[in-house]
Amino acid sequence: MSGADGTRASQEAVDDALFERIRAYEGRPTSNASVGKDPVNLPMIRHWCEAMGDTDPAYRGPDAVAPPTMLQAWTMGGLSGHPDRSGAYEELSALLDDAGFTSIVATDCEQEYLRPLRPGDLITFDAVIEAVSPRKTTKLGAGYFITTRMDVRAGGVLAGTHRFRVLKYAPTRQPPSAGESQSVVRQPPSAGESQSVVRQSPSAGESPSAQQFTPVRGSRSVRRSPQAHPSPQAHPSPPARPSPPARRSEEPRQVGRPRTSEKPRQPERDHERPRRPRPVINRDNAGFWAGVAEHRLLIQSCAGCSTPRFPWLPGCNACGSQEWDTVEASGEGTVYSYVVMHHPPFPAFEPPYAVGLIELAEGVRMVSNVVGVPYDKVRIGMPVRLEFLRVDEDLELPVFRAGGEG
Repeated sequence: MSGADGTRASQEAVDDALFERIRAYEGRPTSNASVGKDPVNLPMIRHWCEAMGDTDPAYRGPDAVAPPTMLQAWTMGGLSGHPDRSGAYEELSALLDDAGFTSIVATDCEQEYLRPLRPGDLITFDAVIEAVSPRKTTKLGAGYFITTRMDVRAGGVLAGTHRFRVLKYAPTRQPPSAGESQSVVRQPPSAGESQSVVRQSPSAGESPSAQQFTPVRGSRSVRRSPQAHPSPQAHPSPPARPSPPARRSEEPRQVGRPRTSEKPRQPERDHERPRRPRPVINRDNAGFWAGVAEHRLLIQSCAGCSTPRFPWLPGCNACGSQEWDTVEASGEGTVYSYVVMHHPPFPAFEPPYAVGLIELAEGVRMVSNVVGVPYDKVRIGMPVRLEFLRVDEDLELPVFRAGGEG
């Protein structure tokens, strides 16, 4: 047996021993007959619907029911938590932490609805560690998937089941490329350079981006490409991103007065910065990201009832129609709500920074960064305007600049 084979066999033995220890947690309860902090109630239903933009009349009035997706909300412990938790989940998490699997990411959630919840229902629930996977290798790193199941009851009758899965993993260490030092030096861009591209229409003689918007679902689109669209596919691939423009020494295009709220920064190579997480592009939202690639913010408009919606969905919450058009947002909006992020830290972001819930002029809301003012100067009702921020060589994101009257 070679040295490499011996090392591999030793690691496999360690993994097997750890898996046997953590698999012993399968079936262990994390809470028994816990009681929801509040009965199902109309104020919480109203707040939820306002935040989600859900106007279904079934959630209002004397015969209202709770939105099914609120199932977990009635079990949340708030800042004080639930004192009757068993501690099994915390023990399992600590065991994996000690073995080097210190990072965690939520991967998916499954809910099953068995009966509607109505105002006045008293909620109880049980939770159990349902499954622990063998060690898996993922792009984030090697780790273990942990699935918990919660059975939610109203008046003692099972109303729904909530499964939640996380990956506890050891982050993959990215080796430096050839000739690249492991030490990362952060230097801001030069005074003549900005990575923020202001939204505007192409000027005369300027060619539009080669990336054209093709509706992924729906029957019509308000904005059509001048070129013929390809035939629709059952499972279209995510849109290809256009090649980033070469960096230029002149000032970037902008609308309105020049920006002066940011200090000049020195150039920085993209490969020296931690990369932001990539957006998940699928057949339901591919058209949105195609629009972003063209510096257009596209929202959906129901072809049946004209209700605008965002984020992109395959069907209308108001009337159920699966036919839709697209409308290009003007870019004008206001800060509807916001948070200032301090923790947890993430390498691609430099806290503190402001994350806003932006209400667009078209009546929909979206989450994005608020730029152009210090994080502690963001205020509810503040006018903002759309910009497109290039964060690395192949990713641009819509952000909103404060004081955006044009």
